[in-house]
Amino acid sequence: MGETMTPELLVERAAELPDDDLHALCEAADAAILDGGGFGWVKSPGRLALQSYFRGVLLVPERELFIGRLDGVIVGSAQLVRPPRNNEAQAFAATLMHSFIAPYARGHGLARMMTRRIEDSARSLGYQVLNLDVRETQEAAISLYETLGYHRWGEHPSYARVGGRTIRGIFYVKLLQRDPKA
Repeated sequence: MGETMTPELLVERAAELPDDDLHALCEAADAAILDGGGFGWVKSPGRLALQSYFRGVLLVPERELFIGRLDGVIVGSAQLVRPPRNNEAQAFAATLMHSFIAPYARGHGLARMMTRRIEDSARSLGYQVLNLDVRETQEAAISLYETLGYHRWGEHPSYARVGGRTIRGIFYVKLLQRDPKA
């Protein structure tokens, strides 16, 4: 009988993306887009556009890029987005955006791990609230967020257009810590 190997899972904040990592990240993003979970894109924009996009994310001070690795290879990512400094009224809340795992790497718990890592990072930065939104067609993501304690607070009836069809958006919030001033 052969032994079943447990895959090695790792989530880390990316400060840079060496060429091999950038290639793997673009490959994973492309696969996620083609599978319908493309964080805004409904068709692949092409490798150069994806490379420029991810390089640009690393340059935005209010964004932190987290990458998920399966056996050492990047297979997904998500972003923690902090509010701009001029938005004092919402300075207590951050947003989880553009989360995906490539279809060929799903089912190992990496999306759950990545979400928890982002929550921990947001908490350590002092945020009390984490917001996110998803398309209604992203059923696995909806299930994940609801099992992790995100509260569905609303829907947008005309959130996205995919394949000529209008799709609802679902909005979630999770309280990370109590507001000490409340």
